[in-house]
Order: sequence, then C-alpha cells, then structure tokens
Amino acid sequence: MRYVITGASRGIGFEFVQQLLRRGETVDAGVRAPEMARRLEPLLHEAGNRLRIHSLEVTSADSVRAFAANVCREPVDVLINNAGVSGQWVGLHELDFEDLERTIAVNALGPLRITSSLLPALRQGIGRKVAHVTSRMGSLSSNTEGGAYAYRMSKAALNMGVRSMANDLRRDGLSCVLLHPGWVQTDMGGQDAPLPADDSVRGMLRVIDGVSMEHSGRFFDYEGAEIPW
Repeated sequence: MRYVITGASRGIGFEFVQQLLRRGETVDAGVRAPEMARRLEPLLHEAGNRLRIHSLEVTSADSVRAFAANVCREPVDVLINNAGVSGQWVGLHELDFEDLERTIAVNALGPLRITSSLLPALRQGIGRKVAHVTSRMGSLSSNTEGGAYAYRMSKAALNMGVRSMANDLRRDGLSCVLLHPGWVQTDMGGQDAPLPADDSVRGMLRVIDGVSMEHSGRFFDYEGAEIPW
C-alpha cells in the first residue's frame, strides 16, 4: 500500500512514517522545509525506495501543485492529512488575527488543498481512504472552557470541510474520516501530555485500516470511539 503523509518530519507525522515503514508500506512524506527532513534521513537509509521525501508548504498553492505533480505519478492508496499548527492559546482580548488566519490556513484549508490536488491518484488507488488528523477541541458540543480560538476554530472548520468532502467523494468510492489523536507527547502537545506518540499512531492506524464507506464523514478518536460534533 502507498501512503502519503503531510507534516511528516516530527511528532505524530514522523511516527506515522516510522510505523508504516516498519510494516512494509511505501510512504511519500511531505515536509515544510528541507532542513526539517533530516530526522527522516535514517529512515530513508533503512527503507530505500519505500520512502520518498518531498518539500511541502500546505498554505502555498505553488508548493502543493509541485508536491502533487511528484506524488500523482503513481496511484495513492491512503492520504493522511496530518500537518497542523497550534496557534496562540489566548483569550478573546489577546487575539492576534494574523495568527488566527495562519492557523486556519494551515489546519483547515491545507487539507482541502492537498486532497483536491491528489484526487487523480487517490481515485486510482486500492485503499481509497483519506484520514484527517483533527482534534476533540474542534467539537462544538465539547467546548465548555472557551479560549484557544485559533486552534478550536481551525479544527471545527476542518471538521465541517471533511463532512462535505465525504459526501462529495462518496460517488468516487473514497472514504474520508476525522481522527482525534488524543493529547500526545509531541512538541505541540508538550511533555505533560499523557499519551506517547507511538500509542496514538498505532491506534489511529488501526482505525484507518478498518475504515470503509460506512465510516465516511465520521469523527473518531485514536481508540475508535466516535466523538460528538
């Protein structure tokens, strides 16, 4: 199976690459800047041609076009839209609107750009799955604390986008799901997070492996439990 992963140089994305290569899959990894690919180099030496690393800035139309031109030379079985940023976690009176716009551009618009650009290759794949790493913090009904406007709003927008995407792509036989990875020990999640990245990714891969059309447009956590909108 051939997987495409965005935001692959660190954290959850890096762990996706590691675990997929370990089980024998082929991976195309998108990284924001060439210097960020260094952590992937040892995996490249081990995996050989089963790992390909590409420059990718998900907010840039030109970068996404170049990425798609390279990736779409062969069918893609599974796309994992993982690239994301946290934005500033501040109250209403401290909002930085440029940061808010940037966070929405990465977290909500980026996955739409990538998925749209890779559709020709996804339609040719045998997996026919698109998984989007979102967050429970994008759930409207779960928001009882406020704050974190940029992150919450960007993930809520992503969730709505994927609901529409799932309906649009159903006719192509492509299933689209949203995944909450948990509070994970990464640069974004911090060291106080209770969940190791390998456990989170192992769980999300189990969910992705089991996805069928009946799951399309739904929102799951890394253990497979459905999350309210």
